[in-house]
Amino acid sequence: MAVGYLELLQRNKQFRRLWYGQIVSQLGDWLDSIALFILLLNLTGSGEALGLLLLAEFLPGALVSPLAGVVIDRLPRKLVLIASDLGRAAMVLLLLLVNSPAELWLIYVAVVLKVSMAAFFEPARSAILPSLCTREELVTANAISGATWSAMLAIGAALGGLVAATLGVRAAFLLDAASFLLSAAIIATVQVRPSERSGADQASRGRSVWALAGQAGGELLDGVRYVVRHREVFWLTVTKALWSIGGGVLLLLTLLGREVFPLGRDGALSIGLLYAARGLGTGIGPLLALRLGGDGQRFLRRAIVMGFFVTAAGYLALSAMPTLALAALAVLFAHLGGSVQWVFSTALLQTKVPDQLLGRVFATEYAALTLTTALSAYLTGVIADQGVSPWALSLGLGGVFLVTGTIIGLALWRE
Repeated sequence: MAVGYLELLQRNKQFRRLWYGQIVSQLGDWLDSIALFILLLNLTGSGEALGLLLLAEFLPGALVSPLAGVVIDRLPRKLVLIASDLGRAAMVLLLLLVNSPAELWLIYVAVVLKVSMAAFFEPARSAILPSLCTREELVTANAISGATWSAMLAIGAALGGLVAATLGVRAAFLLDAASFLLSAAIIATVQVRPSERSGADQASRGRSVWALAGQAGGELLDGVRYVVRHREVFWLTVTKALWSIGGGVLLLLTLLGREVFPLGRDGALSIGLLYAARGLGTGIGPLLALRLGGDGQRFLRRAIVMGFFVTAAGYLALSAMPTLALAALAVLFAHLGGSVQWVFSTALLQTKVPDQLLGRVFATEYAALTLTTALSAYLTGVIADQGVSPWALSLGLGGVFLVTGTIIGLALWRE
């Protein structure tokens, strides 16, 4: 039986500390994201350039994740989390050097390096949870993590728009760098209990990361083979990637805020509000679904399927919304479903995959979802530059979610 949210936070001190780190890091990250959108549009005014930014934000994860999965399963996961936070703080500070279109390249370099480090952080955070929580706590822990991501998106996006409109984009970058440093300090206090990985950790002592990287190919294949040979694990691993084929919605929200419903300097406030609506929806979705259907595995699988169709309905409705307020409501509704498929697929994988393979399985999942998000966002930007309206883009992306939802439904509904 699932543990209550407040009960878990009160009784599990180590998860609570990890959660505090997540709060400050993700709050700063969303301040940074809105500022980056605004800075790039001010320098270029191009939808394709924004699509390239999203490509830079997601594609490196697909390339780095294979190595990341092996490192996460070999090195202490807490160490991986701290190193990732420190490295990302340094990369964000590089953005302070961008002052003109001639320095545009520096944005892409900093973002690529920052996201490459995130490709270690996110799978490590998912993989460390079973070492902090009992099996009964995992669904609740993932729901809290998902709701926190959503809340920080909502608060960070709204604050990001406000900070960028009043203090400028550099203030947002400084706040993001500070948040990564604080997150690293908090995670350093987390105590991780020993697991069945201990033998692998002992074998790794005295060996360089380069030596570990030399084994990446074979060990990654072990993880991929496990995914491919276990049908339900395979579909749970690719569900986020299938949803992310509609990842162009990230660019769509920015275009709507800047071009259709502009509020504040360069549409900063309206972009922030639309992203905040997305965050609010993703926060409510898993909590509402758990309240309605519980945490039984059959319900979790079917809720993942329904999540795709809820997202499709939201973006199809968005294509006809005449005001910013109604558009925000449609976005909120759409992301009720997106968060359900994310949180529930993660929780199911954590209960079905052996601990010694979790890092590689989550890295495989991360690589697939970042690749599809990157390609979807870039293609959406190219299409937008051809004169296709945001309304037509919303309609098309809603159709994409209908197709991918049907595919995942055929795979999981009867499991």
